Amino acid sequence: MESMLNKLKSTVTKVTADVTSAVMGNPVTREFEVGRHIASGGPGLCWRIYNGTKKSTKQEVAVFVFDKKVVDKYQKFDKDQIVDSLKRGVQQLTRLRHPRLLTVQHPLEESRDCLAFCTEPVFASLSNVLGQWDNLPSPVPNDIKEYKLYDVETKYGLLQISEGLSFLHSGVKMVHGNLCPENIILNKSGSWKIMGFDFSISSNNPSDAEPKYTCKEWEPNLPPLCLPNPEYLAPEYILSVSCDSASDMYSLGVVVHAVFNDGKPVFQVNKHDIFKSFSRQLDQLSSMSPAVLNKIPEEVREHVKMLLSVTPAVRPDADQMTKIPFFDDVGAVTLQYFDSLFQRDNLQKSQFYKGLPKVLPKLPKRVVVYRILPALTSEFVNPDMVPFVLPNVLLIAEECTKDEYVRLILPDLTPVFKQQEPVQILLIFLQKMDLLLTKTPDEDIKNCVLPMVYRALEAPSVQIQELCLNIIPTFANLIDYPSMKNSLIPRIKSACLQTSSLAVRVNSLVCLGKILEYMDKWFVIDEILPFLQQIPSREPAVLMGILGIYKCTFSHKKLGIPKEHLATKSLPHLVSLSIDNNLNLNQFNSFMMVIRDMLNRMENEHKTKLEQLHVMQEQQRSLNISNPGSQSEEIKSPASSSNQIDDIFGNAGVNGKENGSAATTSQPNRVSLTLEEKQRLAKEQEQAAKLRNQQPLAPQTVKPAATSNTQTKDLTSSLLNNMTSLNSMSLANTSRPAAAQGTTMSAFPSSTPMVGSMGAPISNGFNQPMGFQAGGMGMGMHPTGPGLYGGMATTTSTPNFGTLTQNQGSTPQANKAPNMSALDNLFTPSKPKVTLNQMGPIPAPGNNTPWLSQFGSAQNTQTQMQGVAVSMGGVPSGFGMQANPFFSPQNFPQPAAAAPTMNPSGIKHSTSVNNDLKDLFG
Repeated sequence: MESMLNKLKSTVTKVTADVTSAVMGNPVTREFEVGRHIASGGPGLCWRIYNGTKKSTKQEVAVFVFDKKVVDKYQKFDKDQIVDSLKRGVQQLTRLRHPRLLTVQHPLEESRDCLAFCTEPVFASLSNVLGQWDNLPSPVPNDIKEYKLYDVETKYGLLQISEGLSFLHSGVKMVHGNLCPENIILNKSGSWKIMGFDFSISSNNPSDAEPKYTCKEWEPNLPPLCLPNPEYLAPEYILSVSCDSASDMYSLGVVVHAVFNDGKPVFQVNKHDIFKSFSRQLDQLSSMSPAVLNKIPEEVREHVKMLLSVTPAVRPDADQMTKIPFFDDVGAVTLQYFDSLFQRDNLQKSQFYKGLPKVLPKLPKRVVVYRILPALTSEFVNPDMVPFVLPNVLLIAEECTKDEYVRLILPDLTPVFKQQEPVQILLIFLQKMDLLLTKTPDEDIKNCVLPMVYRALEAPSVQIQELCLNIIPTFANLIDYPSMKNSLIPRIKSACLQTSSLAVRVNSLVCLGKILEYMDKWFVIDEILPFLQQIPSREPAVLMGILGIYKCTFSHKKLGIPKEHLATKSLPHLVSLSIDNNLNLNQFNSFMMVIRDMLNRMENEHKTKLEQLHVMQEQQRSLNISNPGSQSEEIKSPASSSNQIDDIFGNAGVNGKENGSAATTSQPNRVSLTLEEKQRLAKEQEQAAKLRNQQPLAPQTVKPAATSNTQTKDLTSSLLNNMTSLNSMSLANTSRPAAAQGTTMSAFPSSTPMVGSMGAPISNGFNQPMGFQAGGMGMGMHPTGPGLYGGMATTTSTPNFGTLTQNQGSTPQANKAPNMSALDNLFTPSKPKVTLNQMGPIPAPGNNTPWLSQFGSAQNTQTQMQGVAVSMGGVPSGFGMQANPFFSPQNFPQPAAAAPTMNPSGIKHSTSVNNDLKDLFG
């Protein structure tokens, strides 16, 4: 590693020293920074070519440097001649301005050690490209070593040289005199340029139609740098000391041969015996073998043979050479047109740019990137041409690597991103958005590309908004999530809500639906779904777009809608939209299909949840049963108490069919109580009584009635048969109170027992002490039956009655304890027991239950009874308090020292009581 660093250090030091020594003290260095040595060119490749930049403008240039140390081996006279010749050539080049001649950016500057001048950026000389690497840096740069000319580059390069000669011969009346690969320079874009005017000859009579040129005689004693390259000279230079424009055409023929023969000229010349060599060459040219031109393309072979003719008059002139079919190649013509664009108007340019995409794929990438691309990007300064140029630039960008795109294309595209006129620019960028997001660095995407998309969404043109909304889903996966969430989605929502165009609104919804998969679940639920309810229009397309977003969100694996949201927001919104009159049958069916799917999923999810809870409760109950000792110390919840009672008394409940058919009584299955269960039941009742601050009442065993089920014909006959027994009861020391005013009734069952004159509790022999309703209290009507005797189908069950408390004082009557045995016929064990389903959850103390609200206040109850034609669940008004003593609370008064009104917190509600009363009284 250390040796490598030392080697690199020595190389850098050497290069720096070479550059410093080469241009040190030269005035060129005042204005230009000199870079690395890249190539060589000029007569004998004596000029070293360096990269450079202008200090003031940072403009890239090439710096040509001739080190005078090269000629130190010559005598002062020869040295001066060499320097004068080089200076003359550069000065002549500086005076000439033409696209086919090398452009001089800074004239020749001389210092004690070197000559230097600056030109347009240069790649290398043609001689370097063809394999002549003299005066090149060591090692030879890879870009020169590996450079291979493409056919289109060769054709167009030779065409450019022909055009340059045509300019010299026809326009300037000048003969170049030393046309060879050393004096042909390839600039950075690949164009071939002529330089090396050291031996150029101007016409003696430039105004005459036939210019005449004076040629110098060949002097073999002069240094090689003071003489043209003899291998490219026409024979008449040496043999007849004459020259004209045809002499340059001969040199062009040899250059064509060298290009197709790896840089080798037609003949090798012995520079020590130049005259003899040219005499031999003349003979060979007179009878040229076809093998000499084998490597030259057939379509130009005859023209090259004419260029190499011994007779100057036979050689075609430069203007004729530019028109030969060999140069009619589509690539060469395209490149030629680019070089003449400055002469074209906008209409001609636009037509050319429209057809360019068909040509670009046929051209080599190097030609496209380094020749055509600079010409295209130079048109960005003309806004009218940008819509025609931009598609071609983006087409080239597709073929470039990311590094080439960032280095060669993006700097020129950045200003175009900000252009809003003409609108076609925005449309073109939107169509190639995937390319831009793929190859543009993240920072430039955030600063340049995405702002352009946002402007498109906010553009006044409906067409641009539509196109933008259609294209966004194609590259949404390339947009980073924060930009999508905070910038893109809000603009899409705004475009949907604020537009007056139905197409934009529908496309906004479609766009949102397509990019849902790139969002997270809660963002969709919190931002997208609520937004759908804000959309004002109700066109079918809009409604179907809303449905599509709901469906995508609901069915997507990544997203989904929670059942709570479905129940409270999604389904109500969809149901309201589904009945819109604008929808046709198919659209309505689509709505209903999604709604049904949502309902099914919501049902399944919630049902599963409840089933899991039920299983957990069952497991807990099983654990409680297996540990009865711990139960006596716990307060049972309503649900667990209901489950336990259901286990003890069986599941035989009210199974009546509520269809108006005759009442049927089911025979329950008796469940024998074990001692352990009886003890547990007693403890539970004792615990419940303690909580109510009441004395516990031990459960009594139900004695089965002697009569069978068939002896009870119906409820009415049973009541009538027992009236006598009820009326014969002695109500001790109690007086029948007046019509109940302001009475309050406790819920069933009540913890306060009903007592007779002796204070003995009155019991039905089964459960809690019983009590009866206050007079005038309307009983709850059965949901389906017409009334008590309306033929409703009920199943009798054993009810639980609570006590009645009155705010009004009552007059006691002296009587013996009532005999309640007459009621035993009503409550035989053959009746089915109360099921778990009938014993619903007990509401919180102090809350008014729906059952209580049915009965209302006891005030003015007599008025209500008289004013209503049918009361007590449909029973005629004649059958009530006065007609049936069973419903008369005066027959069951409280003792003189009546208990005070129970605190509402002590009231115990039970849904089973409601069901019992409904079954018994309708």
